Amino acid sequence: MAQPIRVVLTKPGIDGHDVGVKIVARGLRDAGMEVIYTGLRVEIAEAVRTALQEDAQVIGIANASGQHVSMAAEMKRQLAEAGAEEILVIVGGILLKEDIDQLREMGILGAFPPGTPIEKIVEFINLNVPQTRVPQAGAS
Repeated sequence: MAQPIRVVLTKPGIDGHDVGVKIVARGLRDAGMEVIYTGLRVEIAEAVRTALQEDAQVIGIANASGQHVSMAAEMKRQLAEAGAEEILVIVGGILLKEDIDQLREMGILGAFPPGTPIEKIVEFINLNVPQTRVPQAGAS
């Protein structure tokens, strides 16, 4: 039996607005995904460690302070250093068209501005993460 997709949602930086990320977390959970929310003001390195420890297939960066591009670039760099480039990075929050364009150039196709229906986020994740998983040794 396939295990649920595991998603780490994080709010790096100084942004303290977490209503949107909590709505997304609930929507992903209601869609059958396992969601780990790191909380506010988390360092990128801590989010990467959490994703690795939790055997996550997705990391979602939520931000309302316009730092998406630099945060996503740092996230991808640290994932590559950890040998975990296969973890899907998605981004949500106040996104300008230029931000979305830069994220796409970086290979991040999952960029979700305010008002994106949760079904679109669920669909994107389901289409981009394999549905069959083999548990890691020691995982329950």
